[in-house]
Amino acid sequence: MKLSEVKAVLANLDRVDFQFEDGTFVAEHFHITEVGQVTKKYIDCGGTIREEVKVNFQLWNADDYEHRLKAGKLLNIIRLSETKLGIVDAEIEVEVQGKETIGKYFLAFNGTHFLLKNTLTACLAEDACGITPSKQATPTSCCDLNAGCC
Repeated sequence: MKLSEVKAVLANLDRVDFQFEDGTFVAEHFHITEVGQVTKKYIDCGGTIREEVKVNFQLWNADDYEHRLKAGKLLNIIRLSETKLGIVDAEIEVEVQGKETIGKYFLAFNGTHFLLKNTLTACLAEDACGITPSKQATPTSCCDLNAGCC
């Protein structure tokens, strides 16, 4: 979901809920501690230089169980970030504190609440590494010194 889509959804919501793919919800007393823009510039294992720009929301649970983030408040935080930080209309990535570490999720909306979609790693240069779906479990993949990449 892009930032513009989130803003359009928030304009028609009262409360904000986030649900994981397993059906559980982020505690309703969460805070959004950060709204920001993250730029990542990197080189993949095939030698291609890439750049990603994402809008980042960071969710945090505190001990203030009476806290409830309203949609209008989040919309105001987003507008302030656009004005003060120059945030662009990019895909949203949501960070949520798990039991042991921070998880990163893509964002979707199901008509009622926001869905936290699991993220996965992937080889971005499969053609350079010779990876096909049938070869993905084979040890001679992208990290093999004879594979022509990495």
